[in-house]
Amino acid sequence: MASLLTLMNQASTRFRLNSREPSLRLEIESPREPDIAHSVTRSVEDDFLDGNDTKSAGMCITWEDLSVTVSNGRKGSKAILRGLTGYARPGELLAIMGPSGCGKSTLLDALAGRLGSNARTAGNILINGQKQALAYGTSAYVTQDDTLIATLTVREAVHYSAKLQLSSAMSAEEKRERADATIREMGLQDAADTRIGGTLGAGSKGLSGGQKRRVSICMEMLTHPKLLFLDEPTSGLDSAASYYVMNRIARLSKRVESEIGGGVGRTVVVCIHQPSSEVFQLFDTLCLLCSGRTVFFGPTREANQFFALNGFPCPTLQNPSDHFLKTINKDFDMDIEQGLGSRVSAEEAIDTLTKSYQTSIYCRQVRRRVSQLHEQETDTRHGMLRTERSHAGFFAQCSILTRRSSLNMYRDVGYYWMRLAIYIALTMGIGFLYHDIGSTYGSIQARGTLLMYMSTFLTFMSIGGFPSFVEDMKVFGRERLNGHYGATAFAVSNTLSSAPYLLMISLIPGVVSYYLPGLHSGIDHFVYYMLMLFVCMMLVESLMMIVASIIPNYLVGIIIGSGIQGLMMLAGGFFRLPGDLPKPLWKYPLYYIAFHRYAFQGLFKNEFQGLEFPSQSGGGGNSSKISGEEILRDIWEVELGHSKWVDIGILLAMVVAYRLIFLGIIKTNEAVRQPSVAILMAAVSRRKQAVQIMESPTETAARRPEASNPMEEKTVALPAT
Repeated sequence: MASLLTLMNQASTRFRLNSREPSLRLEIESPREPDIAHSVTRSVEDDFLDGNDTKSAGMCITWEDLSVTVSNGRKGSKAILRGLTGYARPGELLAIMGPSGCGKSTLLDALAGRLGSNARTAGNILINGQKQALAYGTSAYVTQDDTLIATLTVREAVHYSAKLQLSSAMSAEEKRERADATIREMGLQDAADTRIGGTLGAGSKGLSGGQKRRVSICMEMLTHPKLLFLDEPTSGLDSAASYYVMNRIARLSKRVESEIGGGVGRTVVVCIHQPSSEVFQLFDTLCLLCSGRTVFFGPTREANQFFALNGFPCPTLQNPSDHFLKTINKDFDMDIEQGLGSRVSAEEAIDTLTKSYQTSIYCRQVRRRVSQLHEQETDTRHGMLRTERSHAGFFAQCSILTRRSSLNMYRDVGYYWMRLAIYIALTMGIGFLYHDIGSTYGSIQARGTLLMYMSTFLTFMSIGGFPSFVEDMKVFGRERLNGHYGATAFAVSNTLSSAPYLLMISLIPGVVSYYLPGLHSGIDHFVYYMLMLFVCMMLVESLMMIVASIIPNYLVGIIIGSGIQGLMMLAGGFFRLPGDLPKPLWKYPLYYIAFHRYAFQGLFKNEFQGLEFPSQSGGGGNSSKISGEEILRDIWEVELGHSKWVDIGILLAMVVAYRLIFLGIIKTNEAVRQPSVAILMAAVSRRKQAVQIMESPTETAARRPEASNPMEEKTVALPAT
């Protein structure tokens, strides 16, 4: 195809700015070869139709007249995408570009079936010509943020992921070989034994941003997916790292896997903001968006010519992607300098380009190509796509996740070890403060205060693990959306992995705080005391996991979690006795749902039942005695109708209930954002009417037959000689 420089040498061009019409016209005067425009048209057709037979055997995704609107509360709805049409073919790298807020990520999420519940769609998204789900293992999505477990090495992270994702029919050795091969494929073999987040106190900084991004890609490539989505893979990377990452991604699109078949590569769709010139050259197809509309869709090498023929040529030695984005970026309404010194606003430039594309041969060829791709699909491929690959079974998932989570907790100093050190320091302090508490009348209040402190303030400190809970939820969200495992397996493994550590931080501080003050003697009383601390800590962690599943923000989550525990603490029956609690709110319902009530009563029963104290402070040995049951009934107003084991049983039931609530929340979130194109398109098909899209005047003008377009065949296609 003739390049832009050849075209300019073959024909003298003149750009005119019509004062009555903001669009620019390209007039061809006295061409040396009268078939230049015809050859341009023919070449564009060849570019679109090139390789139809060889590139139709993988996984192809097409979208036609796709529109997306999101709910904007009382303000109604807001249109994000407006009637987009395009395709992504096997063996090609499609880049979705545009200024911030143009709808790049929305388009990527729509194609991957990841739109939120507040989004409404119209149009068709087809996988190999059908409205069907993206079966597990056939597609993968790499998010913009690298949500990885920082305490694991690269090899450990990829190996655990392989054990989760790959079928149980594969042997452990085969999974290990697949993981190692994927690490080598992404060029991470030299960093395989490096912890992702570095080693605390050892001077290791961990992986670079580019390496973390490659680890994220690595973990999604284990199943050899046919369709790969990447959201801003170069975000936060320098130019060298960006090129290295994108070069690896480009290789993935051309690489032929035995599981893909047909002798073609995989389909790769990349959402990218502003690539360097070297990265831009790696793209096969470019989808350029602005304000949810298509500015250009076609071969990347044709984009320069399209902009030039519409009056926006790329200056010599300038990055084409920078030029395109500067031309259509209206955030700052910068003037775009033209060839003859005239200036046009960004809004006018966008108007010109979108109108030009809508009536250009590029737009017609895209629609023609989408129709051809639908016609070329065979029933054989459809059946192959529906076949969902198997992964590890439920019990295997629970075992793998438990081992991985336990390793993370063991290596993360702040998860439990720092809390254990603080607990020991606090219990040493309280142990010496109440050392040899005695059995005087005044020790009654001291014993109650000590038990209250242990069951409230120490468990309250479990809130310090909230940031770690949030990180766990982020990792779960990424892996669950890609189908690595189920929500139930995650909830079970999280409970099993945390239980030994919670038992440890209950046992060691419990020994110190129980025997230094000299509480009720007897091993059975100590075991109950330690079990009560363990159950309370397990319950608080379950509560904080619920908060983390709803509120992923560290600060807000800690504030809300602290507020909930503070209210329960006040209504537990210590600061105000149960009979003195105001009935609205405090007595009903807070007193009955606060776990502190059952912790206080269980610990008080365990401590006072079976003991006797002098009836008044400082009384001698001959003074009357007061029994523990009388203290529980008259001083602490404890309910004596059931044993202390019932109280701990109620707390265990609350732990189970909190964990089930946590499971229900993450399952609900999963249902709202399930990665399924079938669900997305089923919702579209049930709609009786298409979504009403508010169009701008420029869009309406673009559909008028009198709109001038230098790329339109009827105005530039000249008869060949």
